[in-house]
Amino acid sequence: MFYRTNLRYWNELVDIHAGSRVYDLEGFLAGGSSLHSIELEALGDVSGKILLHLQCHFGLDTLSWARLGAEVTGVDFSENAIQLARHLAQRLRLPAKFVHCNLYDLPEHLEGEFDVVYTSYGVINWLHDIWRWGEIVHGYLRPGGIFFMAEFHPFMLIFDEEGGELAVKHGYWHSSEPSLIEVDGSYADRDAVLENREVYEWTHPLGDVLSSLIGAGLALEEVREYPFSVDEIWGNMEKREDGYWRLKRRDLQLPLMFSVKATRP
Repeated sequence: MFYRTNLRYWNELVDIHAGSRVYDLEGFLAGGSSLHSIELEALGDVSGKILLHLQCHFGLDTLSWARLGAEVTGVDFSENAIQLARHLAQRLRLPAKFVHCNLYDLPEHLEGEFDVVYTSYGVINWLHDIWRWGEIVHGYLRPGGIFFMAEFHPFMLIFDEEGGELAVKHGYWHSSEPSLIEVDGSYADRDAVLENREVYEWTHPLGDVLSSLIGAGLALEEVREYPFSVDEIWGNMEKREDGYWRLKRRDLQLPLMFSVKATRP
C-alpha cells in the first residue's frame, strides 16, 4: 500500500518537474548539467567509469554523469520517470541504460558490478528498510568501488516553519511505521495542484544510515555535514552566490544536508 500510494504521487510529478524552472529541462537539453559541486568534487573524473544511479527520477543526474564520460545506468520505480529518461537519452544521443523497478527488487532486474554507486537529495526517506538498502549498495559495487550519497540531513526534519521562524514539531528518532503526509505542490513547483497528495515517508537517523553501510561491509572514507541546501526548504532561506540555500539568520546555521563517501574493500 505504501509504495503504491507513493508511486501515484511520483508518476504525477514527472510532468510537473519536467516543466519546472528548478529542473530547467530546456537548459539541460541545451547542454546544462544538473549536478552540484558536492558530488562533482567528491567523485572527480568519472570518464570511463561504470556508474549506477539509484532512485534517478527522470535521469538528469544520470545523463549529466554520462556527459562527463561515465557508462551509466539509472534506476527508478516510476514508469513515467523511466519513460522520460529513456526519451531524453535517445534525444541527446547519450548511451544510458534505465531500469524500471522498485529498488528492493533491483537484484531481479540488473546484474553486474559498478565502479560507482550514486544516489542524491531526497531519496532515502522513500525507503522503508535502510539496512537492506545498504546491502544492495554493497552488492553492486566492485571491490575498490566507490559509493557516494548526498542527502538532506535528518535533523532538519524535526522542524516546521511558523510565522517565519523554525519550531520543533517532530521527533528525531524514527518509528517502524511511516508518516502519512498530505502535501501541497512540490519542491520544484510549490503552486502545482496535485491529484495524489498523500505520501508515506520514513525517517532514518544519520546513525542508522552510516551503520547500514558499515554493516553491509563498506568502509567509510568521509562523512560531511553542510549548513546549506540544494532546495529552498523553508521560506526563511536565501540563495547565496554559490547556488546553495542558507537560513537568512547568519547566527542560526543548522545541518541541512550531509554526504557520505565509502568504498567496498
